[in-house]
Amino acid sequence: MDERKVGSLTFHLDLSQPLYEQILQQMSSAIVRGEIALGEKIPSVREMALALKINPNTVMHAYKEMEREGLTETRRGQGTFITTAQSRVDGFRAQFAEQVIDEFLEKMQSIGYSWEDIHKYLNAKQGGGL
Repeated sequence: MDERKVGSLTFHLDLSQPLYEQILQQMSSAIVRGEIALGEKIPSVREMALALKINPNTVMHAYKEMEREGLTETRRGQGTFITTAQSRVDGFRAQFAEQVIDEFLEKMQSIGYSWEDIHKYLNAKQGGGL
C-alpha cells in the first residue's frame, strides 16, 4: 500500500486495485467525515494526478463519478468544488452507511454467523465486551 499526500488529504493506494475506485472511495469518505468542507475547492485533475503519480484520465474518471453522485460540482473556469448542499452529503452518508452494513452482514453470514450471533457480537462490542 502506497501513501501519498495531496494538500491536506492523504491517500492510501493499492496499485493492485482500480485506482479511480480508490480515489472515489477515499475522497467520498473524506467528504462524509467532514474532512473536506462543503464548497471547498479540490485539487485540479492535473494537480491530483501529478501528486498521486497517476494518469490524469484516472483522476478525471473519479471526479466525474463524484459529480454524478452529486458530491462535487464543476464551475467553468474555476475548478471542481465540493457541493454546498448538506442534504446531498447527508443522503450519500446514509447510502454509504447502508453499504458498509450490508457488506458487514454479508461477510458475517458467509463465515457462518446467524443474525442472532451477529446481534450478540454487536451488543457485546457496544457494552465493551469481546
